Amino acid sequence: MAEAPATVVVIDDDQSVREALGNLLRSVDLQTNLHGSVAEFLKDGRPDGPTCLVLDVRLPGRGGLDFQRELTNAGIHLPIIFITGHGDIPMSVQAMKGGAIEFMTKPFRDQDLLDAIQLGLERDRARREEEKSVALLRARFDSLTQREREVMAFVVAGSVNKQIAFEMGISQITVKVHRGNMMRKMEARSLADLALMAEKLKVSREKS
Repeated sequence: MAEAPATVVVIDDDQSVREALGNLLRSVDLQTNLHGSVAEFLKDGRPDGPTCLVLDVRLPGRGGLDFQRELTNAGIHLPIIFITGHGDIPMSVQAMKGGAIEFMTKPFRDQDLLDAIQLGLERDRARREEEKSVALLRARFDSLTQREREVMAFVVAGSVNKQIAFEMGISQITVKVHRGNMMRKMEARSLADLALMAEKLKVSREKS
């Protein structure tokens, strides 16, 4: 299934700025959603594909920095580029500490903005791919029996079959069966492969 196209969301209460940015972005074939406030953006909802947010610091209602904080608290990770005509150092420090890609003071060079947007879209693509990868691993892990999960946790902790058998109170042959089934279901080609999967899933003996 093809991925939805990348979208640049612009939130700026100055219509002339919105239109100028929209024209710029469309000139380089970037799909663009333009909004005059955070409320407008929330009403429309997030685009389905990779997204980068170009956000004015000062907006009617919710300000840009407030919205950045809300997104972070909600666990929503959107690459943000701040633009402002009234920026100062404390404001830019707050924005960058919050994970912003860039903090740009108007007027800025078109190419600088486009470069920042491309970086933001690349990061969002990478984040989405990582989330898909983890979701796939989670589905495999969920297919394991409770015993297989326990064996997996012991294996990635470095325990050998004899130790696992003793800890679980089962025979080594049974451990081998569970281990083989677990490796097959997880599609792990090696112990190192399994360890990487466990790290992504945050699997440990305590959390299995």
